[in-house]
Amino acid sequence: MDFIDQIKQFSKRVESLKDSILTEEATKTSIIMPFFSMLGYDVFNPEEFVPEFTADVGIKKGEKVDYAIFSDGAPTILIEAKWIGENLDNHDSQLFRYFGTTAAKFAILTNGIVYRFFTDLEEPNKMDTRPFLEINILDIKENLVEELKKFQKCNFDVQEIFDTASELKYSHEIKKIFAEDLKTPSEEIIRYYLGQVYSGLKTQNVIERFRPIIKKALNQFVTELMNEKIKTVLDSGEDADQPEEQETYTEEPSPRIITTTEELEAYFIIKNLLRDLVPMDDIGYKDTASYIAINYRNNARKRICRLMIKENQRILIIPDENKKDIKIPISNIYELENHKDALVEVLKRYL
Repeated sequence: MDFIDQIKQFSKRVESLKDSILTEEATKTSIIMPFFSMLGYDVFNPEEFVPEFTADVGIKKGEKVDYAIFSDGAPTILIEAKWIGENLDNHDSQLFRYFGTTAAKFAILTNGIVYRFFTDLEEPNKMDTRPFLEINILDIKENLVEELKKFQKCNFDVQEIFDTASELKYSHEIKKIFAEDLKTPSEEIIRYYLGQVYSGLKTQNVIERFRPIIKKALNQFVTELMNEKIKTVLDSGEDADQPEEQETYTEEPSPRIITTTEELEAYFIIKNLLRDLVPMDDIGYKDTASYIAINYRNNARKRICRLMIKENQRILIIPDENKKDIKIPISNIYELENHKDALVEVLKRYL
């Protein structure tokens, strides 16, 4: 079985167990230890996978980290484990203290669902405050699985991982900032773009006037890039990647149907609104002559909403609990953000 398939299988296991895990110890034995076992480590060999590893910190003696992975008789990875329901933002200070007192080059903070990987990119022997890699077992991203493979026992190479850690860390942070700017452009980015296109005085009123314009321009640019990619795939006769669970639609595609830039932009807005609930790849669309339907896992019976976008009319159609359509007029697609809660409520019915 390929590593990606192992990860997906493990993800299903975590999904099925997570609500029944009530303690930190249960988290360790049912999820965290099996995770490292999947990476090839012998979690029952105390010379390789050391529980309650002592990491003396300054005048504090006997400080213990939950696990340490050893190689050639020395610790290489420190692991701090928390209960599955813990917010990890409150706990990286513990690892920060342990890191500088051992020879370990990497540290992992986890609650069994999220795994944050740290090293010392900014200052030698001092753990960075931000991880260079973060894996969410319930939201598998295949490009990050390739990075996780480097932590398999059979592939583990300290220098190779460290050499790529800097790019991973900063590209991840930049993507997060860009995603935020797509939702709400910061004043800095507005001033930057105004500096290129606007010669007048950049007062606060001017900045606020241009904020929705710049937001729309950024989102349209991303949409156009995606549209061009889709068009290239279709023109080449290749099949675009689709989720495995996919329904065959009875409606025949019509040559009259053209997915507009505005429809695609609306689709990506909705994907972004639901990204905290399911992997974004699980949100698909089906265009028709009358509307564009947004579905969960490309299943027409799991419709999240429909959008009717005409020249002078835009209507969001959301099914209620009885699958009766609720029609909501909107003046533009950016108002979709105002209906996030309703979209989330629909999607949760299918989970």
